[in-house]
Amino acid sequence: MVIFLLISGGLLSLVAGAEALVRGASRLVAALGISPLVIGLTVVAFGTSSPELAISLQSTFIGQPDIAVGNVVGSNIFNMLVIVGLSAVITPLVVHQQLVRLDMPLLITISLITWWMAANGVVSRWEGAILFAGLMVYIAFLVWQSRRESAEVQEEYEAEYGDGRLQDWRLWLLNLGSVGIGLALLVVGSNWLVEGAAQLARIFGLSELIIGLTIVAAGTSLPEVATSVLAAIRGERDIAVGNAVGSSIFNLMAVLALTAVFAPSGINVATAALNFDIPVMTAVAVASLPIFFTGNLIARWEGMVFLGYYIAYTAYLVLDATGHRALPQYSAIMLQFVLPLTILTLLIFLVRDWRARYLLKS
Repeated sequence: MVIFLLISGGLLSLVAGAEALVRGASRLVAALGISPLVIGLTVVAFGTSSPELAISLQSTFIGQPDIAVGNVVGSNIFNMLVIVGLSAVITPLVVHQQLVRLDMPLLITISLITWWMAANGVVSRWEGAILFAGLMVYIAFLVWQSRRESAEVQEEYEAEYGDGRLQDWRLWLLNLGSVGIGLALLVVGSNWLVEGAAQLARIFGLSELIIGLTIVAAGTSLPEVATSVLAAIRGERDIAVGNAVGSSIFNLMAVLALTAVFAPSGINVATAALNFDIPVMTAVAVASLPIFFTGNLIARWEGMVFLGYYIAYTAYLVLDATGHRALPQYSAIMLQFVLPLTILTLLIFLVRDWRARYLLKS
């Protein structure tokens, strides 16, 4: 009962804290005359990743790096397979060219770089600093590019975050209080969730890495789930998919990077994560690119495939953690039948899409 209260209370505190932080910080920054679009690309992106950052920092400081690594890696897998998949099931998702040409290739590149950095079993402080410096360059590019966006996009962000003019000093205090409350809830929520997850791992004999990859990763991704699902329901389909991709980039270049920078000796990476989970995270990003590319639309059936693969991934983690005798047969089915069939289907759709584009041009 205590564990349930810790985990559920931690998750609720993280979600509420992220919401309060995003709202307060967005209006404070907007009051300084910053474009609402730039706020959406920076403050909001950081805000929705703040639960992951709070959890990763807290778990690293108390000597539980497996939860920190599992949180980031698991969140990225969850973002691409569950958030995009669920949003596509609700409504087919529009994929902008920037996502195909810039953001997805960047996510793939950063995933590969993270894999390479972790190859020696640790992401050092200077490697974290390099990742975070890369994020600053990425944000600078987004700010420059945002000035070229259409008035329609600007109005969309203004409708969500306001025009940024705080004329009353009481509004300044209100938003400062919102930021303070958000940060406090994040700290409290991260403490509760990490403690509850650690106790759960001990009771069921599961590793902290498995708990981080599943319960903690899914829990800290709740702000992204809410944002993307609501965007899909409202018909804002580009926001639904862009939020998941942007959050995954921030998880690696901000959450993992800052955790490595502030950790006394970097983040230790478990062999299991290095041999399986980080490759899966990278493979998911690589496999998503052709799906995003085909017709610039993620269909409902593709969303169902995404969800199916997350269920299959979670099932593998459970079977492996419990040492179940069905694991060899399950692995063989996935490797020899399901994965080849999926690759073949993607190739067919890529060829069909290429032919349609070629015929249209000619």
